[in-house]
Amino acid sequence: MPEKSSSHLNQVYSSLHMRRRYEVWFLRLGLVDRPEAWWFRYLLMSPGRDGCPELAVAPVQIWATRFPLDGKPKSFIQGYSRNELALSPRGSSPFEFRVGKNYIGSDACHGDLRVDGSEIQWDLRYHSRFCATLSNKGWIGFSKTPHSDALFSGEIRFDGKSYRGEPLGTGVQGHNCGVRHRDFWTWMHAYFIDASGHVSTLETLTYEMPLGLTFRKGVLWHAGQTRTFSRLRESRRDSAELAWEFSARANDGSLIEARIDAPSASTHRLPYFRTNCSGSFEVANNSLANAWVRLRLNGREPVELQTNGGAVLEMAGVPR
Repeated sequence: MPEKSSSHLNQVYSSLHMRRRYEVWFLRLGLVDRPEAWWFRYLLMSPGRDGCPELAVAPVQIWATRFPLDGKPKSFIQGYSRNELALSPRGSSPFEFRVGKNYIGSDACHGDLRVDGSEIQWDLRYHSRFCATLSNKGWIGFSKTPHSDALFSGEIRFDGKSYRGEPLGTGVQGHNCGVRHRDFWTWMHAYFIDASGHVSTLETLTYEMPLGLTFRKGVLWHAGQTRTFSRLRESRRDSAELAWEFSARANDGSLIEARIDAPSASTHRLPYFRTNCSGSFEVANNSLANAWVRLRLNGREPVELQTNGGAVLEMAGVPR
């Protein structure tokens, strides 16, 4: 079932005394007037042990990643000490995360980074009509989506160029947390808009669980209705080409077939550090992915949804 309100989905879970945990608030934003996407992350990393000092990994980090159509994606990451962070108390509202000149709340964020000779600033507002919880395993971790059909307004400035709009872009704002990263996962989110301006979204997540099990769940929001798919069957998962194909059935008998692929030039591969500081592993993300979905309802003609560049696909590890 969909959440009735998104206000609690961004609430802080972690304590700054936790020695092994990550918590991240993120945005994927596709610009409406050009084929370009941005990915912003506000990350808390094992704050109780001050990050991973032996790996030069800061406990508080701000990420900005640009996905241009005509060039390679690039991440800009700035680290901060735990003492510089102002964080709202666990489980309280309103939610606030402040460090340096960077801030994120439940419906707005801004940032100011100067990394590798580049300057990136952003000042964004966002709202949505739909939110959901994909996974909630308590202390082990969760994956929540406070804004699934996010509409962004404001400005992004990058090395003297300014992108401004009302709206500026569309996408998703999410909130993830865990005692550790999963050994493997596949995640996608697609924002569809039809010729009449009606919006649909699909978000799907799989990851490893104990005892050889695999978590599988998809949530489709279409025509004002939510369908949850747990019986998901993959026909293709290609981490080299970054492509994913699957079918899934909901309890009401509806069936989806989905295909997500990503232009290889737009795929970004970068290291994520383990919360026990034992090293890093590679995560592949493409925030300019394409998605196609066919929805079959009992007794009705199939509905097709499609977006070129309006999806994000992320993979890490190898399924068992």
